Amino acid sequence: MKKSITPNQIKQNNRSLIYHYIYQNHKVSQQDISYDLRLSRPTVTANLNVLEQEGMITKCGQIDTEYVGRKASAYSVVADYRISIGVEIHKKEVKMIAVNLYGEQIDRITYEITFEYKETYFKSVCDKILQFKNTLGVTDSQLLGIGFAMPGLVTPDGQSMLYGKIMDCTGLSLDEFSRHLPYPCSFIHDAYCAAVSEMWVSPELTDAFYFSLCKHLGASIISKGEIIAGKHGHSATIEHIQMIPEGGDLCYCGKYGCMETLCSLHVLLNKNETPDDFFEKVRRKEPSFADRWNVFLTNLARAINLVHLVYDTNFILGGDLAPYLCEEDISFLYEQIRELTPFTETQDFIRISKMPRHNVTIGAALPFVQTFLNEVAGQ
Repeated sequence: MKKSITPNQIKQNNRSLIYHYIYQNHKVSQQDISYDLRLSRPTVTANLNVLEQEGMITKCGQIDTEYVGRKASAYSVVADYRISIGVEIHKKEVKMIAVNLYGEQIDRITYEITFEYKETYFKSVCDKILQFKNTLGVTDSQLLGIGFAMPGLVTPDGQSMLYGKIMDCTGLSLDEFSRHLPYPCSFIHDAYCAAVSEMWVSPELTDAFYFSLCKHLGASIISKGEIIAGKHGHSATIEHIQMIPEGGDLCYCGKYGCMETLCSLHVLLNKNETPDDFFEKVRRKEPSFADRWNVFLTNLARAINLVHLVYDTNFILGGDLAPYLCEEDISFLYEQIRELTPFTETQDFIRISKMPRHNVTIGAALPFVQTFLNEVAGQ
């Protein structure tokens, strides 16, 4: 027997439709909502009143129209009705960022704290998170949750580190942090965070392979708008594909000649050398720097070609390296790939990230925002 929809469900559905219409269009009038959603004016008015009373939307001026007479009030979503915090854990520092419901940065801060697998470290980081939250003037009810991005594989439930060789934190439980925080928390693999950010700024992105070119190499597979972790949680761990198994450099995984040893920033840059300094000299065509960059790009082209032969899709180059890439670099990659592949490749599948800065920290915060929006939509 087919279940009937209750009046309460209809009300909830209408409220959800109206909220998301305002969210997507940013600034709308009551007439816009009624016309586009095909809802009666009394229904729209009643729901707008409820949403406004709850603090989810607000009047924001008036809508200019071509009609003579009184201008219609404009409504917009209160972007900081709920916020989320992303925390990026590194060996020597901890980065934090707060985002609103549009994924926009509210504030960010970096603390120099050296990672230790100790209770004192976990409590210190959490104290800084609470301090950061308090400086924002955010109430407990506003904070959706805290996402911890770490360089390592995470269990499907986001509760522990499945593989954490870089930080020597394999098996680390989220409880080490969450016991000090009265908010929902989750671990997220840093490369997945970067891909989440990319999908956020490019909603049309449904299928791609994301290269996270940071101090350490990482990657993510995006399929049908979702990140694929795989049967055992280690899909897209291309950093451990051995390209020079004999005679290559030692990778942190214990093997030799992995992609990590050829396509990561810590390999490209010398000690105490910054990306700004390096690329300033590269763009000036200083021979030794240009040569190092060409070697790096050649290895990156080999890596892209290997993966592209397995997964024929768009490739996104993101991470800390992305802001320094230019079309000249992309053309060089295509030239190298054409020499390696048996197929006729067109220059249409390599792209530079649209969100290269703070993408990991923001990506750690975004899942809580997306969950909230889905719940408002009744999904």
